Amino acid sequence: MEGFAGVPGSIVLLAGGLISFFAIGRIVTYARLRAFKGPFLTNFTNWPHRKALFQQRCQEWYGEVCEKYGPIARIAPNVLITSDPDVWIHVNNKPGYKRSEWYYTACRIEYRRDNVFTQTDNKKHEARRKQMAPGYSGRENPDLEQSINERLQEFINLIRTKYVSNSANVVPVDMARKVQFFTLDVISGVGLGKTFGMLQSDSDVEGYLQSSEEGLHIANFGLAFGLSWITQAPFLGKFIAPSPQDSKGFGRMMATCFRYVNERVGNPTDKRSDMLASFIRHGIEGDELRSEALEQIVAGSDTTATGIRCTLLHIITNPRVYAKLQQEIDEAIRDGKAPQDGLISHSQAKQLPYLQATIREAMRVWPPVANVFSRDIPPEGDTVKVNGEDVFLPGGACIGYSALAMHHSTEIYGSDAKAFRPERWFEEDKDKLALMLRTNELIFGHGKFQCLGKAVAQIEIGKIVFEIFRNFDMALINPTKPWIALNSLGLFTISDMWVQVMERHV
Repeated sequence: MEGFAGVPGSIVLLAGGLISFFAIGRIVTYARLRAFKGPFLTNFTNWPHRKALFQQRCQEWYGEVCEKYGPIARIAPNVLITSDPDVWIHVNNKPGYKRSEWYYTACRIEYRRDNVFTQTDNKKHEARRKQMAPGYSGRENPDLEQSINERLQEFINLIRTKYVSNSANVVPVDMARKVQFFTLDVISGVGLGKTFGMLQSDSDVEGYLQSSEEGLHIANFGLAFGLSWITQAPFLGKFIAPSPQDSKGFGRMMATCFRYVNERVGNPTDKRSDMLASFIRHGIEGDELRSEALEQIVAGSDTTATGIRCTLLHIITNPRVYAKLQQEIDEAIRDGKAPQDGLISHSQAKQLPYLQATIREAMRVWPPVANVFSRDIPPEGDTVKVNGEDVFLPGGACIGYSALAMHHSTEIYGSDAKAFRPERWFEEDKDKLALMLRTNELIFGHGKFQCLGKAVAQIEIGKIVFEIFRNFDMALINPTKPWIALNSLGLFTISDMWVQVMERHV
């Protein structure tokens, strides 16, 4: 065969074939989701999605897309996103949907090893959840709340002894960092039976927090550039994926966590004492035990810390809510609904309606976990209801959800849906309130994908918010830039939340 411009004909033929194959693939992919609107480039390329991931603000972009293009929109050639709570509940309930490899493989920490969060095989995922649920629920850890109390008292003592300001001197404190110390010490204590000791030392012990944040940023950029697969590739991946021998990032964090697990396994007990003991009791061991322990430390501390931070920030910046919450706190102490001395119990905190409404509202306005969490649509496709009409979701594609669009929906929450207003949770229309509550619960996932640590997080958040505003008053150092918040794989790394704390005298 003759060549072209000096290029051998076989090369021209091969190049033409590859270009044709690529073009046909793009056309087929475009056609599959042609019924769904989205930014123009998302019909043909992943670039807009990759850009949002790279900028670490993907949650905002997902919200903008749904707001502009509707409750099911296109964000990539083969990826849909929904803001409709009924659609997302359906997707998480119906057999046949599964977690998408492209996202969850990128969330793996270890080389070719899944944990309960990254597992995409439904049967394996459900089996592992059954093994882990008793430990997370607290049923096998009778000292769960007491352990949290000990960490909370250490947190209060740390603030009171080192970071209290007065009219003569302001002592800035990065509340984002101190809250992270609290949640890391809580989850290591209830999870591993031994705390990292960050509150007592007022430091990032062994650089664990720094390593976690570095690892999240690296993994996020890997997903943004489409390079996550390399860390899981046969043979090659083991030299690229994080390793306990690494000096920084996830590898350094793995080494610390694995050492804690090994020490705990070296002193086994049948006593119902912590999550790790429960996991062992229910048949998790060896590398799988270390993997699940690592996951609970990373996800369990970051998500709860974000929930606490966003609640504090929204209270501090809203004087009306601030005053009303402290009034409820003071009345609860006066009326015997909370102890005058000692810490409030979880059961007592749950009975304070304005406290609970404030926490619920803050996490609605700023969901602590916000990424697409994509699900593969069954091969045969599926039909869902949207605004009373049938919508067909083609097989071979996947669908995720927009936390911001869903939890800022004016149809569900009213015209002021983007505003922080805890009073909305006292809605008198029972049907409207039920819809709001059902939607709000999706912050913690749904069904077989619901967050295992939900109960522990709720205990932590209710207790620490009550005790902070019982004991202290807070004000932002820089109201025009209250914090730096970056989204990495759906988890927020938050820093520079500088505040001044004043002792409160009632």
